[in-house]
Amino acid sequence: MIERGKGTRVVIVGTGFVGSSYSYALLNQGVVDEMVLIDLNKAKAEGDAMDLNHGMPFGSPMKIWAGDYSDCKDADLVVITAGANQGPGETRLDLIEKNTKIFKGIVSDIMASGFDGIFIVATNPVDILSYATWKFSRLPMERVIGSGTILDTARFRFLLGQYFDVDSRNVHAYIMGEHGDTELPVWSHADIGGRPILSYLEDHNTNRSMKDLDDIFINVRDAAYHIIERKGATYYAIAMGLVRLTRAILRNENSVLTVSTLLQGQYNLDDIYIGVPAIVNRNGIREVLELKLDDAEQKKLEHSANVLKQAMAPVFKA
Repeated sequence: MIERGKGTRVVIVGTGFVGSSYSYALLNQGVVDEMVLIDLNKAKAEGDAMDLNHGMPFGSPMKIWAGDYSDCKDADLVVITAGANQGPGETRLDLIEKNTKIFKGIVSDIMASGFDGIFIVATNPVDILSYATWKFSRLPMERVIGSGTILDTARFRFLLGQYFDVDSRNVHAYIMGEHGDTELPVWSHADIGGRPILSYLEDHNTNRSMKDLDDIFINVRDAAYHIIERKGATYYAIAMGLVRLTRAILRNENSVLTVSTLLQGQYNLDDIYIGVPAIVNRNGIREVLELKLDDAEQKKLEHSANVLKQAMAPVFKA
């Protein structure tokens, strides 16, 4: 699977804010050999392809074109960013019904091409739409991956690094659960250079407090609302997160990323796509990492899963 001997091809479905930002980041980081842009607005996809190609002398050599679903046949990855956007005052879960309908058509057209690669889903609500993609495509669960809480985790690490005045790349901490209002911080496994973050609160010569850490998490959880209020949408950071996930897959990195994947008994949860740490490589999800959560964290994760299941029940009736 995925060994075609032709170089790597990524197809991006949806050239809105996220899709175009992802394609631009992909060009800058030189991760793939071929990039195909598909959009309902063909002229927009063509314009983006032209614009990106004109930057080729400053970027990485690759072939970029506006295509159609037939181009998915030879793709290693199809990344779906298409769908209705979250508007001001709207939660991600408000988008379920309309985006599930959109996805049924998109995934059917992709699979009709003979596609046999890996799906990455970025459209919200990402956990439910990842589940929908898995159901509609009938691919093995390891080959349908949602962006999950990779962005939330990045926001978490950035704000913790800022608070402790440490490079965020040296902060190891996860956000798990729904990519949305019921997500949770995993304080029991958060550390800086191996030292548990909660142990910093024991230092008597600092003014750090649990309240500060709780405020950091609230800022992480509500970040999208604040950004949407100011500029209408979020797209730069998630685009970079998608490139990180793309690289982990295509370069067979066996990287640990907090993606949305199907749980089958892990964390006492079943038949649900939700954000958890997982090892990602050329075949998709190699393994879900089952961290030992404390009782409060486990309850919050179960609550998050229950909210998702209740929200998706009307759409995925037995």
